[in-house]
Formats: sequence, C-alpha cells, structure tokens
Amino acid sequence: MLVSLRRRYGEFITSGGQLALFVIAAQDSTAAIRLAALATAALLSLAAWRSALLRSRAIGDTPTARIASAAQGYVELKGRGRAPEGTPLLSPVNALPCLWFRYRIERREDNRWIDEAADESSDSFVLDDGSGECLVDPEGAEMLVTRRETWTRGDRRYSQWLLVEGDPIYVLGEFITVGAVDAHGDAEADIKALLAQWKKEAARLIERFDLDRNGELDLREWELARRDAKRQVERAHRAARLHGELSVVRRPAGARLYLISNLDPDRLARRYRLWSIAQLGLFFVAIGWLAMR
Repeated sequence: MLVSLRRRYGEFITSGGQLALFVIAAQDSTAAIRLAALATAALLSLAAWRSALLRSRAIGDTPTARIASAAQGYVELKGRGRAPEGTPLLSPVNALPCLWFRYRIERREDNRWIDEAADESSDSFVLDDGSGECLVDPEGAEMLVTRRETWTRGDRRYSQWLLVEGDPIYVLGEFITVGAVDAHGDAEADIKALLAQWKKEAARLIERFDLDRNGELDLREWELARRDAKRQVERAHRAARLHGELSVVRRPAGARLYLISNLDPDRLARRYRLWSIAQLGLFFVAIGWLAMR
C-alpha cells in the first residue's frame, strides 16, 4: 500500500474531516450547523480536488529527462538510487544502511499508542539513470515511499520507511548544475568538534539517538551518534573537494511540486487522478445535499 510521508497525512485529515462533517450534517442538529458542516465539507473537497489534479498534471505533463542532457530547471528524472562514497547513512532505529529514512516511535499508554519521537533524514543521495549521475536533496520533498517496517519491542512500537541502495527512484524537482571549490580538512578533528557541539545540546542529542528512551546514551547509541557525525563531516569534505560541475535536484522555488518516490510515475499520476475524481464526487454530494436543505 502506498505510504506518503507528507501528502498522505493531508489526505487522511481531509477524508476524516469530510466524514465527520457529513456525520454532523446527517444528525438531528440545527439548520445552521448542518449548513456550516456541508459548506465546509464542500470547500475541503474542492481544495483536495484541485491539489490532486495539479499533482496529477505535474507528473503526467513533465517529460522524463536524461541526466546527461537534462536542461536546467524543472525536470522529471528516473533511475536507481545509490549512496555517496564514504560512511553510509544508517537508520537510527536498527542501523540498516539506507539512502533515506523516516522513523516513528510510539509508547503504549492506557491501551493506546502515543507518539514519542519521530525524525527523517535530509542527506543527499545519488541518482543514476545510466546516462549520468546527480545528487538528490530530499529536504522539503514530498516522500511517497512503499518500503515500511513496523515492530514492537517492550511497550514501544517502531515504524520506519526506507529508500535503500538500488531502489528505483522517481524525482520531480529543480535540476541545477553548480561548481565547487577545492578544500581540505582534518576529518578527525572536525568529527570531534561536531560531537563536542552536539554535547552542548544534550537534550537534542538524547532526543535523536536515545532509542530506548531511558534518558541516556548507551555504547550502541553513542556509536550511532559518532557514525552520524563522521558521515556528515565526510559529506562536507567531499562536497568541498569536488572539481568542475555538480548536478543536484532540489526543491523548486515557489509552490511547484517537489516529489521523490520509489513508485512508477504512471502509477502516481493515476493515483492522483482517482483521488481528484473521488474528491469531486464528494463536492457534488455536499452541494446536492445543501440544495435539498
């Protein structure tokens, strides 16, 4: 099942809100309340229809480019994901190597699951389409990812979403080519400096790496923190040492869609079309109900 890590939540809220509003309208409430509920449901449906339609058109109308010959600007790219050279990105919850992660930790309380911690990575990864390579910056992207794992340990439930090495990757965003300057640095010294900086923000450090939520970092958790610091330093040094041109896909300026997924774009466009049709149907249901009141 498709799991959208940003947009899906918006769709769920919209659908749940619409359902609640229709329930309110169906109950024996005052005319003013019924009118307000149906009018709000109609507006929600109209907004959701427009949003889904724009996404469907953005995916369907943007031709797929090849990295080697892609023009600067808004592009659609397809290829395979690969980790940059150096220390690999690891999922904080189970140390699996990956290109991108998001996790959520929930705690059982009174037979309910309460959100306790959540985070996602913002590290760039490599996209290779056979004609060339570019970096993909996931910051600010809508992530539509199908690879999900959930497990329970004690009174906590862990969920994570991953992109891993070799996954098919679809990207819709701004393609730019930039230059980089030559630079060198002492990696070990920079790692120590970064860890020292993190230690000054102890609460944030514990929030990020205290996986068993006992308020302190054990040896395994501290090793995860050190590996993360090493990876960040290596990434900074690698970017500084690059010569010539570096191609990057990033979030476009303005309100244009920035999308990263491991699903085929035809499937994504079809999903958004169906969602837009469903929302348009709900809009007319609400309008028709209003007309009968």
